[in-house]
Amino acid sequence: MAVTEPAPAVAPAARTQSRPTDRPTDQGGEYEGILRRQSQRESAARTYARSLPIVPVRARGLTIEGADGRRYLDCLSGAGTLALGHNHPVVLEAIRKVLDSGAPLHVLDLATPVKDAFTSELFATLPGTLADDARIQFCGPAGTDAVEAALKLVRTATGRSGLLAFTGAYHGMTAGALDASGGASEVRVTRLPYPQRYRCPFGVGGERGAELAARWTENLLDDPKSGVTTPAGMIVEAVQGEGGVIPAPDDWMRRMRRITADRSIPLVVDEVQTGVGRTGAFWAVEHSGVVPDVMVLSKAIGGSLPLAVIVYRSELDAWEPGAHAGTFRGNQLAMAAGTATLAYVRENKLAERAGILGDRMLGRLQGLASAHPCVGEVRGRGLMIGVELVDPDAAGPDDSVPPPAPTLALAVQQECLARGLIVELGGRHSAVVRFLPPLTLTDEQATAVLDRFADALAAAERAHTPHPPASRRVTTPRHASGPSH
Repeated sequence: MAVTEPAPAVAPAARTQSRPTDRPTDQGGEYEGILRRQSQRESAARTYARSLPIVPVRARGLTIEGADGRRYLDCLSGAGTLALGHNHPVVLEAIRKVLDSGAPLHVLDLATPVKDAFTSELFATLPGTLADDARIQFCGPAGTDAVEAALKLVRTATGRSGLLAFTGAYHGMTAGALDASGGASEVRVTRLPYPQRYRCPFGVGGERGAELAARWTENLLDDPKSGVTTPAGMIVEAVQGEGGVIPAPDDWMRRMRRITADRSIPLVVDEVQTGVGRTGAFWAVEHSGVVPDVMVLSKAIGGSLPLAVIVYRSELDAWEPGAHAGTFRGNQLAMAAGTATLAYVRENKLAERAGILGDRMLGRLQGLASAHPCVGEVRGRGLMIGVELVDPDAAGPDDSVPPPAPTLALAVQQECLARGLIVELGGRHSAVVRFLPPLTLTDEQATAVLDRFADALAAAERAHTPHPPASRRVTTPRHASGPSH
């Protein structure tokens, strides 16, 4: 099964330093025409296409080639979907095998050899004792569908309707998932503080901040006058991705497990973006040793194709037949690609590799933080890394840390793109530059990624930083930190 991926070609140095205005236009201007037609035809809700005006035509591993002939190092990886990068040989082989076999591609929820192989491989990776007593529900094709299934499951099993979720959370774009996410406009879910070291909601950070967050949660549940009745479940991310790449402290995760277990509240962990080796463990909950009652899985489990499931303790399996269904919950190609991906990550110890290489990248980025006052904090786990950019000159006398700098972050993203590097923005104010490279990233590729980012950061900082007089006060409080433990 172990197939070594050939290192993708890296753009020539002269090309990586070019600006968007220098991009070669393909014959007949079709490249620009495709972008123009997309703008005219697609909805105003499109997102990635706005900040990444490229037209991918070929891809392999870390590298994407656009219709204009330029090559890019892709550190977005389908928002974490591409654990093995683009078009990995084992994934393509698995898909071709199904296509050549004549097997049906659409089977609703019927049993097939392809599904059986996927389920067996997935269960072999599950943490702790969950696999010994687990059930699996195949959902619609997106992670948000699995979140909806998880919420429905715990409400059915407990007979309760309330839900506990956390500030900064992101669980998807359907109605129930949005209610549990940090950007909800109407409060129908009890919101709990998620611990942060840099922007601690209690202003103290570190272990003390996490302890206060846990104590707040316990008090809310145990106070008969809090207005919060025993909920159907708690949903949490072990690392908040869209929230700004914020790893939950391991002790705090264990505390959430004790709090929920002691009160018979099902614990739902959303591993849509953190799963399949991304954080340096196969599943992010393994860092803390927590075994949840429900795991929400999507993205990388489909090997680049749409697939979403929940796995959960059998005692919660209180659904009636047909209580949760979906026409496209039997995606055979995705299951085959997913089986190949799960096995490749497991057999080649890519989770461990992600932890080692991620620590190296964090160290290099922390070095940048010491030289660039606009870098507020470097954080992450494994190959899920974030760099929060701030405006140190805008900090007030009562600010413990400088305010976020979303305009600068956008400029850094654009400078990265001009240098052939694709990164995403996230965080509360879109001021966090996010890195989600494939787990197959080589040392040489990691160096190329960081070199391009460092150059882009310097260029954006020069363009956006005023030149104050020598006597002007420079605000110094900022942090550069690695993985939470």
